[in-house]
Amino acid sequence: MWPIFKIHHQRSRYMFELFHKRKAISKELFDFCIMQGLADQNLISKWKKQGYENLCCLRCIQPRDTNFGTNCICRVPKDKLESGRVIECVHCGCRGCSG
Repeated sequence: MWPIFKIHHQRSRYMFELFHKRKAISKELFDFCIMQGLADQNLISKWKKQGYENLCCLRCIQPRDTNFGTNCICRVPKDKLESGRVIECVHCGCRGCSG
């Protein structure tokens, strides 16, 4: 499942970078790509908020999808985890998107 999420993430990230960072495409083209489903509008809107710049998927921030009603393990900063511990999200396969 992770390869599908990864492709979706990369495609959305590419559109985000083109429009918001490099200003290489017009708003009309960006909106057209969103309407055609080439990029995830909700994920891109989260990337604009502080703390969510590297978010892997929207499921990882939904508390209803976890056992304890919190965010996913991939959202925990690496310095807060045990050293040498390898984590992987059960939803999308992310190995840490919090930075």
